[in-house]
Amino acid sequence: MNRRLLYNMTHRDNVSLLCSLRFVTLLVALSPELVFLGAGVQLRDNGYDGLLVAINPWVPENQNLIPNIKEMITEASFYLFNATKRRVFFRNIQILIPATWKANNYSKVKQESYEKANVIVTDWKGVDGDDPHTLQYRGCGREGKYIHFTSNFLLNDDLITGYGSRGRVFVHEWAHLRWGVFDEYNNDKPFYLDGQNKIKATRCSSDIAGTFVCEKGPCPHENCIISKLFKEGCTFLYNSTQNATASIMFMQSLSSVVEFCNTSTHNQEAPNLQNQMCSLRSAWDVITDSPDFSHSIPMNGTELPPPPMFSVVQDGDKVVCLVLDVSSKMAEANRFLRLKQAAEFYLMQIVEIHTFVGIASFNSKGQIRAQLHQINNDDDRKLLVSYLPITTSAEAETSICSGLKKGFEVVEKLNGKASGSVMILVTSGADQHISNCLPTVLSSGATIHSIAMGSSEAEKVEELAHRTGGLKFYVPDKSNANMIDAFSRISSGTGDIFQQTIQLESMSENVKPHHQLKNTVTVDNSVGNDTIFLVTWQISDPPEIVLVDPTGKKYYTNNFTTSLASRTASLCIPGTAKPGHWAYSLNNTHHSPRALTVTVASRASSSAVPPATVEVFVEKDSVHFPDPVTIYANVRRGFYPILNATVTAIIEPGSGDPVMLKLFDDGAGADVIKNDGIYSRYFFSFAVNGRYSLKVYVSRSASISTLVHSIAGSHAMYVPGYITNGNIQMNAPKKSAHRSEEEQKCGFNRVSSGGSFSVQGVPEGSHADIFPPCKIIDLEAVKVEEEVTLSWTAPGEDFDQGQATSYEIRISISLQNIQDDFNNAILVNTSKLHPKQAGSKEIFKFSPRFFANGLEPQSEREIQENHRIYVAIRAMDRNSLKSAVSNIVQVSLPSPPKSASVPGRDHLILKGVLTAMSLIGIICLVITVTHYILNKKKCSHERQWDKIAMNKCTEYLPS
Repeated sequence: MNRRLLYNMTHRDNVSLLCSLRFVTLLVALSPELVFLGAGVQLRDNGYDGLLVAINPWVPENQNLIPNIKEMITEASFYLFNATKRRVFFRNIQILIPATWKANNYSKVKQESYEKANVIVTDWKGVDGDDPHTLQYRGCGREGKYIHFTSNFLLNDDLITGYGSRGRVFVHEWAHLRWGVFDEYNNDKPFYLDGQNKIKATRCSSDIAGTFVCEKGPCPHENCIISKLFKEGCTFLYNSTQNATASIMFMQSLSSVVEFCNTSTHNQEAPNLQNQMCSLRSAWDVITDSPDFSHSIPMNGTELPPPPMFSVVQDGDKVVCLVLDVSSKMAEANRFLRLKQAAEFYLMQIVEIHTFVGIASFNSKGQIRAQLHQINNDDDRKLLVSYLPITTSAEAETSICSGLKKGFEVVEKLNGKASGSVMILVTSGADQHISNCLPTVLSSGATIHSIAMGSSEAEKVEELAHRTGGLKFYVPDKSNANMIDAFSRISSGTGDIFQQTIQLESMSENVKPHHQLKNTVTVDNSVGNDTIFLVTWQISDPPEIVLVDPTGKKYYTNNFTTSLASRTASLCIPGTAKPGHWAYSLNNTHHSPRALTVTVASRASSSAVPPATVEVFVEKDSVHFPDPVTIYANVRRGFYPILNATVTAIIEPGSGDPVMLKLFDDGAGADVIKNDGIYSRYFFSFAVNGRYSLKVYVSRSASISTLVHSIAGSHAMYVPGYITNGNIQMNAPKKSAHRSEEEQKCGFNRVSSGGSFSVQGVPEGSHADIFPPCKIIDLEAVKVEEEVTLSWTAPGEDFDQGQATSYEIRISISLQNIQDDFNNAILVNTSKLHPKQAGSKEIFKFSPRFFANGLEPQSEREIQENHRIYVAIRAMDRNSLKSAVSNIVQVSLPSPPKSASVPGRDHLILKGVLTAMSLIGIICLVITVTHYILNKKKCSHERQWDKIAMNKCTEYLPS
């Protein structure tokens, strides 16, 4: 490290921020790769930089794996370049190989880690076998989380016949990951009935040709139908030679397919995820709306781009340095005591075996507390604990740069560089000179995780974490805030889940005198090694502890290892803890309330079965009122999503009461895809401006099924066979991995921190309702005879909470019109439809024949034997705030009798006017005729009376 830069870190002169920024600019100019550290994939001059492919530590070393990855991405780059019409290609790629592989003069990692990778390679399979897949959780047009390949997919050339070339598969998955488009096939609904009641294969485009195949060979599609259902054994095989050029999101394996489906080739009728998630838009339409395309133009000329450049880096020894604030501000609100408790737990339990750990502290100056020491056993852990600071200093001034300088000195002792190391920075956050050392931190290659304690002045500390790809946490000054949660979230980042600590419990409560803190925690059979129960308190002696294991055996306070100095009591369960329910109770024998905390953690019980895990994150870690924060919890075992779990988020503001929010995996509201193991919810109950900490509890009852047999995500299609020259050529059946793990018999518990997020712009006091109902994203339409049945999940009064007031359903013959001008589409009468509570299932039926004349086609292109209507919905709350328009669905209807092409609305008006005029004419005619008849009768009657009168008069005249 440059010693002049180290001097700048502690130089306390009034060095201006402008100088620091100029220095950052100079560093970036000299080392362009610094731009991409911690920044993910970047598009620059049509080329993608910073793509990271990481191999899991449990993948056996194979020298063909790296060349095959390079070959795959190189092919993908050229295929992608042509498919995007000369817009994008792959320029710089890093391949991260695990430390478990032999060293081969590879470069050492900087801030790269398995957990940050865009593409991961593992040996974990599901019943989908070697299907490549992408985890998507944010909806249409939004980036996914990662692409997953099995090592067998990358090494076994026999799979190419079913999936297509690996480069083409990579482009299929890249479109999922980068642009948020979805699959255009559907294994669950491989066929559908079109508007003409004809059997069609689910595909895009419809021009891709093939043949219906029954059990004994090719057959007409009529032979595959029983009451509009398909016989078992029926399938549809595509011709190996095609003229159709689309679509990559359907069947990338076809040699003719070189494009994404666009407006002219897209099949809107196909029941696939692309239509459902993207409101019938084509993949190309979604892709061209992405920032990648709005900020770039096609490359000129006819030459291909250069092939990608690869750098292979290898994980080395794990090096961690604790950089701890010991200024007098840490003595406030028991911050230092809580730091000491959490740091001890981290060293004794969380940090993984064989890690090198050092300790530094700082106030106005930095100090090295412990040089690097490798953890090989419990004695090493205890030795490091002995080096932790035991008290705060009298100085209030803090110099974070001084602490980081000492931290860098510690980690550089191993191999002369800080690259690849991790700093865990804990501070009260009050330091205005952090900018001075930002250039050094960025160029060091170290990752910094920040933990801000009780301070609202943590923006610059958090910037260090953000710019280096680290995590950031916030611990409010509350007696029941468990700082251990933050340390428990920090792992080595290698992807070796079998070595990582799994947090099972985090319970903290202010307990009244002579009251108890009681609960039950479940140790499931996927964990149990290195299980520890930790009790902490802040004043006086320990509480009375009683712990009962699943067999009824009891542990008391005297069975725990107690430290009065750090006010902790811990019990390590030898061997593998018994699976089942462990019940604990803490009795506050004091005469005043006390904050008592229980933390339970464990490790995997076997390397054969991955343990259940939960990863918590937010959409954005900084929002401005009234935008909500979207909270996600990814609950799974390996790559299997865990369903039907109870997932609860605890959001803790700096001041005020915590908020409990239940998360759902129901495919509605904030949750985009149902049953993918990602539980989601909007949070908008902001009490104050500032930082909020986030923690999620996950539990599952033993009586509820939790696992699905399919790995969540968007998969590349495996083609069972083709029709070649009229002959059926079947591929080898796709091998499925049968799950060997047993279902959990006792349920499970998990806890995980989601770090922190900040909110600004929250008004003081009460404010008007500004939260609309959330967008309906799961609208479905089914036509049964003359009726259309709509179904969807009810939104709330405010986003996905409460109860909306009304629904507005509109229909149109034109997809573009209902997309662009929903307000002027034809309104469906919903006066009898009353919204239910948020999360409820809604069903509504209507008859499109009442709108048939108003929905006539408006162009020759739309005049077919049948036509479609497009339907969308939005909700309204009691203050007339409206949700965004839902996803759009389409329904095919019989065509009305052909007539002159008159615009639908004008036709309705004209028909109404003519009808009214006809009725008026009839009424006038009836009145006229009636009047004439009555007058005629009256005159006749009068003439008859005149005659009678004359006769009478004649009788009385003289003769």
